[in-house]
Amino acid sequence: MIKIATIAGSDASGGAGLEADLKTFEEYGLYGMAAVTVIAAMDSGNNWAHRVFPLDEAALRAQLDTIFKGVGVAAAKSGMLGTFYAVELTREYIADYGIKNYVLDPVMVCKGAGEALNPELNQVLEKKLLPLAAVVTPNLFEAAQLSGLKEISTPEQMKEAARIIADKGARTVFIKGGAKLPGAVTALDVFFDGKDFKVLEDTLIKTAWTHGAGCTTAAAITAGLARGLSTYDAIALAKRFITGSLKAGFALNQWVGPGNPGAWRQAFN
Repeated sequence: MIKIATIAGSDASGGAGLEADLKTFEEYGLYGMAAVTVIAAMDSGNNWAHRVFPLDEAALRAQLDTIFKGVGVAAAKSGMLGTFYAVELTREYIADYGIKNYVLDPVMVCKGAGEALNPELNQVLEKKLLPLAAVVTPNLFEAAQLSGLKEISTPEQMKEAARIIADKGARTVFIKGGAKLPGAVTALDVFFDGKDFKVLEDTLIKTAWTHGAGCTTAAAITAGLARGLSTYDAIALAKRFITGSLKAGFALNQWVGPGNPGAWRQAFN
C-alpha cells in the first residue's frame, strides 16, 4: 500500500482542506494520513464567514511525528498552514525525512476573500518551503503574490509569473485557475519546469460549485507523484481528475458547493 500525507487545515464543511485531500487520495487507491494545522469553521448566521482556529505547536509536531517517523510516506502535500510554526515544522519534516515528492499548495486566502490572510507568513512560506517543493500549485491570486506581479489577467502573465516563481527556487510551477482570466473560453493552466512551458486546456465548467478545487488538484498531483508518474504526467492526470470533479459538483447549501472527487470512477474507469 502506498502511503501519502497532507499537512493542511480541516474544513468543517468537508469540501476543501484535508477532507478534500483524503477523498482524492482514496480515489487514487492510496493510504492517506493528515496532520491538522488549523480548523476552519463557517458561520451559518453570517453568510458563511470563515473562522480559523490554529492547533498548537505541540499537537502539530505530535501528528507529524506519527506520520513521518512512525509510518513514512511516498509523497506529501501542504495546504493551509496558518502559523509561523506550522511553516517551520513543515520545512523541518519534509527536509529531515527527505520527501522528494512534496507538493506545496500555497493557500493564502479563503474562498470568497480578496486579501492575503497573512502577508508576513506568506513571505516565510515562500522562503522556507518553495525550494523544497517538487511542484508548487498557486492559483492566480497566489501566483501574483509569489511573483510580485500586480495582476495576472492573460496567459502571458501566467507564464511570466511562473518564470519568476521558478527563479525563486521552485522546481516546477503549475499555475491553475486560468478559467478566471477575462474572456476565458477554456480552463487554461500553465506548467513550467524551469525550461519549458506547457499550456494545459480542458472544458470550461461553468459552475459556482468550485469549493475545494485547488486543494483537490494539488492532492491529485501529489497522488500521481506517489504512484510514480512523472511530474508532467501527474499534473496532466490531475487536470482530468479535477475537470471530472467539477462536472459533478453540487450545492452543499445556499452558500457553497464542492466538486465531487468520486466522479473519477464514473468518468475514467
